[in-house]
Formats: sequence, C-alpha cells, structure tokens
Amino acid sequence: MEDAVIVGAGIAGLATAVALKRVGIRALVLERSDTLRTTGAALTLFPNAWLALDALGVSHKLTSLYSPISGGSVTKVDTGAVQEISFAANIEPRSVHRRALLEALAQELPPDSVKFSAKITTIDVQEQNGASSAVVCLEDGTTIKSKVLIGCDGVHSVVAKWLGLSEPIHSGRSAVRGLAVYPQGHGFKQEVNQFVDVGKRAGFVPLNDKELYWFLSCNEGKDVPKDPEVIQKEIIEKYAVKFPSLYLDVVRHADLSSLTWAPLMLRNPLDMIFGNVNKRNVTVAGDAMHPMTSDLGQGGCLALEDAVVLGRHISNSFIKNGRLVPEEMARALDAYGKERRWRAAWLITGSYLSGWFQQGGSNWLMKFLRDVVFYGFLFRKLSSAVLYDCGTLPAASGDQLHSSNKTD
Repeated sequence: MEDAVIVGAGIAGLATAVALKRVGIRALVLERSDTLRTTGAALTLFPNAWLALDALGVSHKLTSLYSPISGGSVTKVDTGAVQEISFAANIEPRSVHRRALLEALAQELPPDSVKFSAKITTIDVQEQNGASSAVVCLEDGTTIKSKVLIGCDGVHSVVAKWLGLSEPIHSGRSAVRGLAVYPQGHGFKQEVNQFVDVGKRAGFVPLNDKELYWFLSCNEGKDVPKDPEVIQKEIIEKYAVKFPSLYLDVVRHADLSSLTWAPLMLRNPLDMIFGNVNKRNVTVAGDAMHPMTSDLGQGGCLALEDAVVLGRHISNSFIKNGRLVPEEMARALDAYGKERRWRAAWLITGSYLSGWFQQGGSNWLMKFLRDVVFYGFLFRKLSSAVLYDCGTLPAASGDQLHSSNKTD
C-alpha cells in the first residue's frame, strides 16, 4: 500500500514526486524502462517552466549550468532573407539537456523512490468502506494499491486510456532532434538560429561551448527512419539539402546516439475540455494529459506546471487532514483538472497552429494568414503564455514531514 503512485519517470513524473515530497508525501514512481528516459536530447524552458522549477526548489541547479538566450535570427531558405529576433529580458529562455533536468529532479528524491522495469498490465479502482484505492498490477506479478494514482506515462499513456481519453492524433508532421558536438568548441553566440522553408522548419541553439541542440520538423507522415545514420543522411541529402551550409555543418556534427525522428502528436483540444482528465482518485499529467506539437516549446514547460499545480491540490488536502484521505482525493484531483483543462487546450491549439502557419505554403492566402493573422495577432497572445505563474507549494509542518513515510 502506497500513499501515491506515479506512472512514468519522465519530467512530469519526477517533478510531481518532488512536489509531493516537499509537503511530506512519499510517492512511488513506476518506470517501465530500466533507466531514466532521455529521449529528446534537450529542451528549451521558458519563464513559466523556471517559475515551476523555483517552486520545486531545483532551478538553481540548472541556471548555473545554462545561459539565457537573448535572441537570434530566422532565415528564409528560398530568398536568404534574415530576420533578427530578440527576447525581452523577462522572457529569455534557456535550453537544457533533458538528462540534466531529469537528474536534478531525481536527486531530490529518496533512492528507493523509482522502481525501474515496472511494466503495468492492468489498472483498477477498488471501493472499500466508502474509500477508493487505485490498484495497479505489474508484469512481474506485483500488485500495488495507492490512495492516488497519477499517470505521467507519455503520449501513449495507459492511464489516459483507462480514464477514457481518446488516442492522440497525428499532426501530419514529424520532427528530428539531436545534439551536435564540437570537441574544440563551436564558436556560436548564445542565440537561436532558425531556418524556414515551405513545409520545413529547422534550427539550433547552444547548450554550452561544445554542444548544440538542433531540430528539423517537416510535413512527413508516421513512417520515418529510426536508424541514426539513415536519419542524418536523409536530413543532409534530402530534407535540408537547400539549407545554408551553417545548418548542414551542425547536422554533420550530430551525436548519432542522440538522434530521434518521431511523428508530432497532439490531443484533441475538445477532449481536454470535455474528457475525463481525472476519475475518482486517478489523474494524468504531462504528455499523458496534453500531448502537443513542439512548435511553441511548451510540452516540458506545461509538464512542470502540472507537477506544481497537482502537488498543491493534493498537498492542501494532506495538510488539512494530516494525512492522505482517499475519499478527499477525488475533490483534489477534480480541482486540479479544472485548473489545467483550458490552459492545456489553448496551448495544444496554439502550438499546432503555430507550426501550420509557419510551415504552410507560399501562396498569397498563406502569406496573409501567416503575416497578418499569426504574426500580427495570434503570436503575441501565445507569447504571453510563457509568463504564466503556476504558483507555489504549501509548506508542511515538521510533524507532517516526520510522518511522510507512514501509510494507513
């Protein structure tokens, strides 16, 4: 019997475990892989993510390693025209290694918090004396009961499926992501360089003086190569063949072990608004709740927000009652769902439209929609989303922290 069980040791899962620990709630994290998942190589975190990391007490571990991005440029591949961009001082993002973020979160947890190679076979909810217990059965025969079950198990979440959320839909686009390594130093400024062509968008940004994070998204279907050498060759000889030599050189310096090419999936925004993001004492967070395309760089940011908001609602109930009361969990999770639904639906929609407008055609209608509708109106609205403050976590008393490992 556990107080809380979290499925998935990704960003959302580990961050939620840290949020609960802050108030004295021990969570067991079940991870199907045999180690921390680092797919994605790196990600860019905007102010809303750093506010969440502040609340979790780990931002200082990363800000000392990664410098803010002050600006950069966008190059139109067909004309060579370059548009300079700059970030306001209160918006400057930082790009970080995914592994560094996961390790910073994992270090905040007790050593036995994550159970690796834990593959779930079934999920159920049992009622006893008016109280609900979430029950998960693992492939190795282990059965675990908990007062709250949180699915942070990615785009194809088994917990989301149990809740009745529809399967994520394919955006019609896919993305390659990876690291480029320059042992002698790359010499680039701390800026983002983007390249836009019809149906394609690419770019790179420094992580440190020897590594760059780079990407390319394109209008491709689900069937994309998996072999890293094939991926690199396809990008250089086909998808980015007309791109500036500056970008092609970055791709040639790719660390092949970091390369991934995956379809960009998203949750139907209406499913976010009207679907079951929580049911009794079960809920979801991160990509399990709101998979979205990467065009706004908000997937990881929202996952960190989720952790703080969910941690706050569960912790408030915990502090009020002095323990986790199973029958109170449904109310706490319902409040969490109501707080997150509309923001997630808005950013899923905005991210998809951002990619669609930027990678659309070059006819007069698309130019009008892109220049007038998107950049003239929608982009400013979406940009303000990165300043969102998800709030703080409540403080637990010494007695509550002392009893955090006890279960009823």
